Amino acid sequence: MKAMVPKGPSMNEMLRQAQKMQEDMAQKQAELEERVYDISAGGGVVNIKINGKKEITELKIAPEIVDPDDVETLEDILIAAVNEAVSKVENTSNEEMQKITGALGGLGGGIPGLF
Repeated sequence: MKAMVPKGPSMNEMLRQAQKMQEDMAQKQAELEERVYDISAGGGVVNIKINGKKEITELKIAPEIVDPDDVETLEDILIAAVNEAVSKVENTSNEEMQKITGALGGLGGGIPGLF
C-alpha cells in the first residue's frame, strides 16, 4: 500500500511565484523610495520631510523654539522628529513588503528570515 502524499504546487509553479514576488518587491521598493513623508514634532515647531531612502529633504524649525539659552530642548525635539520620521519610513516599508511576502503562505508558510 502506497502512502498518500498531499499534492502541492509544482516546483515550476513555486519558482514562477517566487520570481513574480521578487519582481513585485523590486517595483514596490522603487515606489517606496520615491515617497515623501511629512513629520511634525514638538507640537508643530519642527517639521521634517523624509523620503523612502531615509534621506531628510527638508527641515523647518519655528523661530519661537530657537532659544540660545535652551539648546537642549531644540536638540530633544529634533531627535524625536528624526526618530519618528525614520520609524515611519521603516514601518510603511515593512507593511508594504509584508503585503507582497504574505503571498508566500501558499509556498509552505513563508521563507524564514526573508523579512
